[in-house]
Parts: sequence; structure tokens; C-alpha cells
Amino acid sequence: MKKIVFYAVVLVLVAGAGTWIIQANGLTSNEKQIYALGDSLTHGVGDTSGDGYAENLEELFNEGREDTVNVRNLGIPGQQTDGLLKQIQHSDVKNRLNEADYFTLFIGTNDLIESNGGDLVKIYEDQIEAGKEEYEDNLKEILDIIREENPDAPILFLGLYNPFPSSEQIEEEVVQWNDRSQRIVEDYSNVKFIPTNDLFPEKSTEYFSDALHPNEKGYNLITEKIIEEYDF
Repeated sequence: MKKIVFYAVVLVLVAGAGTWIIQANGLTSNEKQIYALGDSLTHGVGDTSGDGYAENLEELFNEGREDTVNVRNLGIPGQQTDGLLKQIQHSDVKNRLNEADYFTLFIGTNDLIESNGGDLVKIYEDQIEAGKEEYEDNLKEILDIIREENPDAPILFLGLYNPFPSSEQIEEEVVQWNDRSQRIVEDYSNVKFIPTNDLFPEKSTEYFSDALHPNEKGYNLITEKIIEEYDF
């Protein structure tokens, strides 16, 4: 009788240890990781709910699904491509890029604005052109690093939108900026360019919290666009 009890205890312990090992290795979880990289638009500035498109994406994606996602929001307000390049070169970030199952990348708005002198009140085409070249070099390095560390995870690259759609001159610059971005990302495997410029055809407090940033409703449009454009 004592032997039977002993073997029963051993079996329970072994089974428990096996379950712990599986859980420790993450084998029982269907959760995926999304790394959201970018500037204030990724961080969620302007959304009073504190979510932004990244956290909204997690919530919308997870509705009624067994394979859920967890978003790691790495967006930094005011960040340009040179700042993002430094961010992903830092060991704390670089060493974990291989853990991501997906990336979202929303960057370039601050590059455009700063290359024009800090605002878009008056357009200086020569300055913007010089800014585009630096932006392109940085973007290529960013994508090179991500692909070196993580060759397979899909990268969802969000194009810029015109925060002042009534300005034809700004619209032209945004379109050109997006065209050049799209040509760059097409040279990389498993990168999806997702346009956002069609989301805000008019300037409205219904979708904007300030001159640049969407409000909660505006960020919802961006999230829905991602879900619409990419088949998760």
C-alpha cells in the first residue's frame, strides 16, 4: 500500500513539474507580441483614454480570439528616425527584437516638420528634400537592424497623414514623403505599407485633439485601418 501511495505521489509531482516546464517555456500560451515603434502618434498623445492606436490594436485584435496579442508600446513623443535608430541600437531593446511576432512602425512626421524648420506654416522645399535624404538613410538602417535581429516578423509600416488637409502644398509634400517611404519598405521582406492619409480628408475636432495629434476617435480610425489592411 505504501508503494502505491509513493508511486502516486511521484506521478503527481512529475506531472506538475512537466506542466510548470511547459508554462515556463510559454508553450501553453497563444499570446503573440507586437512591438510598437515610433513617436507621439505611437505613444498615443492626444488620446485622453491613454490608449492610442497601439493599445487599441491589442484590444480590437483580442476580441473573440484564442490567439491573443500583447502590445509593447515603445513610442517616444517627439522622436525622429535618428532617435528611433539609437533606441533600437540600445541593448535593452535590440536584444529583445527577436521576441516580437509583429512590429508596427509609425515614424517620419517629426522628421518632416523639423526639416521644414519646426512647423508647416510655410513650406521650404529645399530643406524638406535634405530632410528626406537623412530620413531615408535612417529608415534603411532601422529596417536593416530589425531584419538582422528578427528576419521573419511582419512589419506594419504606417504612412504619414496630412494634419492640414486643406493645404495642397503640405498634401503634396506628405504624398511625396509617403511615396519614397513605400519604395524603401518594398525592398524588405514581409513589410506591409499601410496608408493613413485617406483617414482625415478634413480637419475636424471630431478626430483631432490638437493641430497634429488625433483624439480617441481619430486613433480608432488608425487602428481599424491596420486591421483592415493586414490579415492577422
